[in-house]
Amino acid sequence: MKDLVSSWVESSARSTLSRLHEQIGVAGLAAAAALPGLSAVFDQHSAAVRDILAAGVEGSAAVAGVVLLAGYTRGLLDEAKAKGWTFRAPADLTAWSTSDWTTARLVGVCSLAATIDGSRVLPTGNG
Repeated sequence: MKDLVSSWVESSARSTLSRLHEQIGVAGLAAAAALPGLSAVFDQHSAAVRDILAAGVEGSAAVAGVVLLAGYTRGLLDEAKAKGWTFRAPADLTAWSTSDWTTARLVGVCSLAATIDGSRVLPTGNG
């Protein structure tokens, strides 16, 4: 039963991160690939989230990285929405350079998600 619950939790986490990737990550990471300065900003957010998850979550050694990352993401989105934040897709490539902190953080999460458990975290678009 424990394996079934763990599998369900990981599947739910992967689903959360896949939706985020589709909604924000694809366009944000494409913009970062075209604008080196923006890439650096998103990389800093990825590193900060990685550090938070590595050092700031008690008992994290017993939880899959994808689950921790999805939990962080859900908490971030809940807090942002409680403060009135909504995602507004930048109108063009250069508009990504003026993204708000939350949007930049979420793109950083997408970048980090791609490194956790590789191809099983985000859809590959091949099938």
